[in-house]
Amino acid sequence: MCGRYASSRGPEDLAGIFEIEKWEPEETLEPDYNVAPTKEVYAVLDRPLKDADSPRPVRQLRKLKWGLVPSWAKTPEGGARMINARAETVHEKPSYRRAFAARRCIVPADGYYEWVTGSQERELEVEGKKKRPRKQPYFVLPADGSVFAMAGLYEFWRDRTLPDDHPRAWWVTCSVITTEAERTPLAVAPADGPHTLADIHPRMPLMLTPDRWDAWLDPSRTDPDDLRGLLAPPPAGLMRAYPVATAVSNVRNNGPELLKELAAPEEGTLF
Repeated sequence: MCGRYASSRGPEDLAGIFEIEKWEPEETLEPDYNVAPTKEVYAVLDRPLKDADSPRPVRQLRKLKWGLVPSWAKTPEGGARMINARAETVHEKPSYRRAFAARRCIVPADGYYEWVTGSQERELEVEGKKKRPRKQPYFVLPADGSVFAMAGLYEFWRDRTLPDDHPRAWWVTCSVITTEAERTPLAVAPADGPHTLADIHPRMPLMLTPDRWDAWLDPSRTDPDDLRGLLAPPPAGLMRAYPVATAVSNVRNNGPELLKELAAPEEGTLF
């Protein structure tokens, strides 16, 4: 699952990393250390420029809303529930299959947050023998500090209640693709905590390594069977995870202090 992540890189940095050809200064976003669903986020995509003489796809950095609204939706209200698309079924689900074939993007991040409850605590919780324990948040990121390039989809939705020239007439929204979490050891694991991503959560965002970026973004590739080959998980051993303060659990908290590594889980939380 991906329900919260951090994104602190600015457009100049992202332009260099992804070889961006086009971005609009007015779409610049402030660093966000607690990105939550329905927020505006950066996305990298290849698409011809509007009103351009050439149909050549141009690599762009765009500002999208996180929570995909299918083009056929009557209202945008379901977008907050469609923040993730499963890699195993994205090619066949009505909400995602058109975007998967034609509108793929990369959602750049520093890393993502996931919350852990210890297995024994979970068993007691299920049995109703103990109050719900506090969950310890972990931050998951590439061990080498590189960008976490999450595979994503984007879609256009037209609000028919507004005139064509209204700035809110068109919505551009996105979703992050998830896959099964790695069961191989983390490159760097906490001394007292999870040793694999699967220990943290059974799902994880699908991270695209740089050798897959061009193929994933290429709008000329539309065959679902061909595209499904790009959904393979990245090589094992690229990730690290560490505990962070429970302050990140409140979406109103935002700042670089949320990424500070704790020496141990906070008191009252367990792995």
